[in-house]
Amino acid sequence: MTTSTALTLAHTAVSVLPVGLGLLAFARKGRVDPRTQLGKWYLGTVLVGSVTAFAFVPRLGFTPGQVLTLVTLALLAVGTVTVRGEWRRNGYVQTVALSTTYLLLMVFATTEVLKHVPVGHPFAANAADPALLPVRLGLLAAYLVGLTYQLLRLRSASTPTARL
Repeated sequence: MTTSTALTLAHTAVSVLPVGLGLLAFARKGRVDPRTQLGKWYLGTVLVGSVTAFAFVPRLGFTPGQVLTLVTLALLAVGTVTVRGEWRRNGYVQTVALSTTYLLLMVFATTEVLKHVPVGHPFAANAADPALLPVRLGLLAAYLVGLTYQLLRLRSASTPTARL
């Protein structure tokens, strides 16, 4: 096994974990909460997956994927910084930041899978293939619905109830 193949396998293994972890976090708490064990695992695996993606720069060059990876890292930082302090403001900034990391993660995951499946005749030739547009629009729609749900839930949790 070459170093490149071992790196690819390690990167893929680590990068697949946050897909399930994020989904589980959304199912349990309605969002990724970095104060929970599940949230910490999500942040850690996204961080490791993002950092290891830069190991492909020498072979692939600096691609739009690396730009999105930098955006992901910035959003992770924002989501982590907002755990404490005034920036938190009921968790809105944190929720938007971490939900957006999940969207970017799903864009990466679906693109990579569809570039290789079905074997022998993949759905997409490369990341810029127009066949991926409906998939990405579907991800964007799911993101907007999920984010709206999360923000409305935060709002209702912070709105005082009227008492008679």
